[in-house]
Amino acid sequence: MAGLASHTSASATATAVPDAKKNEKVDYFNLPCPIPYEEIHREALRSIIPENQRLVLVGSYFWYWQTYVESVLCLCVCAASLKPELFEGMRFDFIKGLNQKFSLSHSLSMGPSEIPSQSSEVVKIPISNYEFGANFIDPKLMLFGRVATDGRVTARVKCDLTENLALKANAQLVKEPHMSQGMIHFDYQGRDYKTQFQIGNGAYLGANYIQSLTPHLSLGGEVFWAGQPRRSGVGYAARYNTDKMVATGQVASTGLVALTYVQKVCEKVSLAADFMYNYITREATTSFGYDYILRQCRLRGKIDSNGVTSAYLEERLSMGLHFILSAELDHKRKDYKFGFGMTVGE
Repeated sequence: MAGLASHTSASATATAVPDAKKNEKVDYFNLPCPIPYEEIHREALRSIIPENQRLVLVGSYFWYWQTYVESVLCLCVCAASLKPELFEGMRFDFIKGLNQKFSLSHSLSMGPSEIPSQSSEVVKIPISNYEFGANFIDPKLMLFGRVATDGRVTARVKCDLTENLALKANAQLVKEPHMSQGMIHFDYQGRDYKTQFQIGNGAYLGANYIQSLTPHLSLGGEVFWAGQPRRSGVGYAARYNTDKMVATGQVASTGLVALTYVQKVCEKVSLAADFMYNYITREATTSFGYDYILRQCRLRGKIDSNGVTSAYLEERLSMGLHFILSAELDHKRKDYKFGFGMTVGE
C-alpha cells in the first residue's frame, strides 16, 4: 500500500508541473530579447538553405548585393553553423591557435568550377585556390581577415561600444572594377527589442526593428534605400519559437515571401522545411532538410522541389581532426558534385 501511495503521489506531482507552467502568468514588462532581425530564419538557414540562396532570406534588401556573398552575413562565422557548406573537389583547412585570442587559418581547395554558358549544358573548368586568414577574438572586439590567391580580400569587425550598442563592419575587395563592397551596421539591443541601422557603398541605407510581443512571438519590420539604382523597399517578419520548434514568416515589397519551420524531434535529430515564393516572377521553391547527430559524426542534407538532393557528412576521427564528405545531385541539369576534405584544428 505504501508503494502504491508513493507511485500515486509521484504521478500527481508530474501532472501538476505542466499544469503549473500552463497557468503561469506572463510578465509582459519582462519579455525576453528577440534575436536580430536578419537572423530570424537562422535555424532553417543552417539546416537546409544552400549558400547561394542565403542572401534572399537574411534580408529582403540583399538582392542589391549580388556579389556580397561572404561579407554580409554579419559575422555569422562566430557561431557554430548547422548549415552544410557544400563544395566540389578537394578541400583542406588548417587552424592554428597562437594564444587564447589570436589564431591563423590556411585553406586550400581544388576542383571544378561552373562558368556561365549560353547552352543548357553545365560547363566547368578546373581551378585551385589558397586562402590565408587571421582571427582576433575578444569579449568586446572581434576581427577577421582573409586574403585569397584569386584577389579577394575580406575583412569583418565586431566591436561592442557599450553594453547595448555594437558596431559591425564588413568589406570585400575584388579584382573586378566597381565590384568591391562594404557595409557598416549599428546594432542596439533594448530590454525586449533590437534595432539595426546600415550604411553601405552605392548610397545604401537600411534599418530594421524587431520586438517581442510574448515570450514566444516576435514581430519586426525593415526599410531600405539603394541610392545607386534608386530603389527602395519595405519588409515585415514574424517568428514563433518554443523549446521544440521554430516557425518564421517574411514578406517584402521586393517580391519575397518566405516561410520556414524547424522541428526538434529529439536531442540528436532535427527536421526543417521552407517555402520561398516571388510574387513578381511567380517562382516558388520548397525544401526539406534534416540534421542527425551521431556519436562521432554529423549528417545533414536536404531535397528541394527542383529535384536537387544534397548531403554533408562530418566525421570526427580524433581531437582536432575531421573528415568531410559532400555531395549534391541535380538530375534536371545533369550536374553532379562530389567533394571530400580534411579539417585540422579546433
